[in-house]
Amino acid sequence: MNKRAANGGGGGGGEGCGLLERLPNSIINEILGKLELETLCSAACVSRTLRSSASQVLSSLTTLDLSSFSPDVQTLEHILHRCSALKRVTVDCLRLGDSSVRSFLGEQIEELNLLKGSSLSYQVLFSIGRKCPNLRFVFNLVQSLCIKIRGSELDASGFRSSVLSVPNTVKVLKLQPLLIEDAIGFINDLPYGRNALNDSFDLSIPFYPLSPRFTLQKLSLVVDVISDELTISISNFVPLLVELDLEDRPCSEPQLPKDLTNSGLQRLGSCQHLIALSLIRSKLNCQVYFKAVNDMGMFLLSESCKGLQAVRLGGFSKVSDAGFAAILHSCRNLKKFEVRNASLISDLAFLNGALPSLVDMKLWSCSLITSESVNELASSSDLEVLDLSGCRSIADSCLSRVTSLHRLTTLNIGGSDITDGGLAIIGRGNSPITHLCLSCCKRVTDKGIALLFSGGGKIREKLLALDVGYIPGISDKAIFTIAEFAPSVTELCIRYCYSVTDASLEILAAERRFEDGNKLVLRRLDLCSCIGLSVKSYELLKKPFFSGLKWLGVGRTQLTSKGMAIFTEIREERPWLTLCLGGCEMGCHDGWQFHRADCYQEGLS
Repeated sequence: MNKRAANGGGGGGGEGCGLLERLPNSIINEILGKLELETLCSAACVSRTLRSSASQVLSSLTTLDLSSFSPDVQTLEHILHRCSALKRVTVDCLRLGDSSVRSFLGEQIEELNLLKGSSLSYQVLFSIGRKCPNLRFVFNLVQSLCIKIRGSELDASGFRSSVLSVPNTVKVLKLQPLLIEDAIGFINDLPYGRNALNDSFDLSIPFYPLSPRFTLQKLSLVVDVISDELTISISNFVPLLVELDLEDRPCSEPQLPKDLTNSGLQRLGSCQHLIALSLIRSKLNCQVYFKAVNDMGMFLLSESCKGLQAVRLGGFSKVSDAGFAAILHSCRNLKKFEVRNASLISDLAFLNGALPSLVDMKLWSCSLITSESVNELASSSDLEVLDLSGCRSIADSCLSRVTSLHRLTTLNIGGSDITDGGLAIIGRGNSPITHLCLSCCKRVTDKGIALLFSGGGKIREKLLALDVGYIPGISDKAIFTIAEFAPSVTELCIRYCYSVTDASLEILAAERRFEDGNKLVLRRLDLCSCIGLSVKSYELLKKPFFSGLKWLGVGRTQLTSKGMAIFTEIREERPWLTLCLGGCEMGCHDGWQFHRADCYQEGLS
């Protein structure tokens, strides 16, 4: 088919439309069925034939994912009235209320993900429980079901009664944020534990995750404080969990007995089917740690949960190399291991004994970790993700081993001591790196970015996401290099790069074509605190520039001093675009890192 035919002929009745009309509907529908929703809608505008086929595809869709943008009420209704066969729904609810969610609930819904639910109340749970009796797989109210929403108190009894309306068939439940008392009350009232642990139930019977006999398999809670009482409730009432994710965000130093201790950690050992465990103490509200858990707690956990395949531990300041090594050496099926803010973990945790065959390794802000640990970790040929963010003793010397990993796709060395020479090593490497973070690498300059893309390695053709934020040595020259030699980059973070000016925005907006015919089409661009951008640069954010952009961060720049009018105009032109006027990180961490006022969306109520 020639180009004219592919474009529908341009005239509505020309040769292109005739060719489309002669194609079997089944072939057209099969092709359109593989497109993203935005592309499908664009294709429907090309010709009557494609419009008809697009309508058929929409009417037969069983899965709908609207997580890539924040639809308003009108847009959601426009999409949903064409989708009559939906069973699995994911919706970004940043601009939606309870009534919008109720509009697509029904007996046919089996999987449900409601994201960024800042405007949803706990009352929506009653509707879900009543209208979706067949909900069986995903029930994920990210940051929307809460006891305290933006400082508005709800009584605990109302919360518990609403939770109990959730269908018993739910297998995945994520609730945040909760007060610890409400979380414990919710778990103690769960029907899952009572149904599973009836008098005739035998824990010696092998567990099969997909067996209809069991319901809740994955539980994720964010509370104010994780305590022994919480872990005891979990082990008593939902001991058949496969995955457990607990995070707390204390506002002050937790005091015993309302804190997690070795005993509470040991109780999780009775959840013998766990394959994934996450225990994170966040420093979002204040600098706090799990001070009542030490190496003994990790020993007890490692001995009773040897089947763990994924472990995430954050804020365990009293656990040393011995405790972390116990997890690594006891859990031989371990594939994912993450440690955050652990001041006592050092190279010794990885140098004594054989490590499991890790796929995903993350060490965040572990100041004693050096290049020796990285060299040891690089011995795992299956490694796909290596995240060393904030490990400031990592240097260039380990990068040759790292970039020889043939499966490595994500590398985060933000805040490390690497130099331009280290970027030259990465640029020559054979790793198919798609995501690279260099944020806060103070010794990196424009020259390093040039070396990264001129080394002849795989990264030049594979790289999709690049973060060079918080680097004083980055200027327009580096952005010119990226625009000219990184054809695959779709996400670019240059926040707090003070030397970046309008010239960088101009080159990025140009969407230059490369020798292979591809062009740089950015999906996400973070310009937060790029104070070198002038007010006039907002013209580059309007059509026809940056046609593929889905997320744009412009907080703390001169652009925001222009007022909301220019952003209203941009949003009217691009309803798919999320404009972040606050200081949030790329993508706004699923829409909850910031206050609603920080992320401007047209039509927000």
